[in-house]
Amino acid sequence: MIKLVSPMKRKPGMSVEAFRQYYESRHRLIGEKYLQGFVTRYSRQFLNPLPDRSGVIHEPEYDVILHIWYPDKASFAACAKRLAEPAVAAEIREDEKELFDTRYMRSYLVEEHESDMAS
Repeated sequence: MIKLVSPMKRKPGMSVEAFRQYYESRHRLIGEKYLQGFVTRYSRQFLNPLPDRSGVIHEPEYDVILHIWYPDKASFAACAKRLAEPAVAAEIREDEKELFDTRYMRSYLVEEHESDMAS
């Protein structure tokens, strides 16, 4: 299993509500269209900041964390090849400009380690 994680920031001037609505009603569908057949899971976690130790709520560094699970390296590589096709890449990039502050876009491959907390 390969997991990709991408924290993302909404574009300046866009409200949290508008960002979440656009992501779930438009951008998510583009992702699903091109990830279908390559991934086993595609999820988004929208962040809601809590007060810091002094009680202040700060603007979060990121607004959403994208998680994509691939069954294996071959699927990851095949998906990357598909996403790099000029027409596909152009569609994704154009939509990203409507939604994200692309200066803050990052992606990471995640190596997970879990603790059994059931006992």
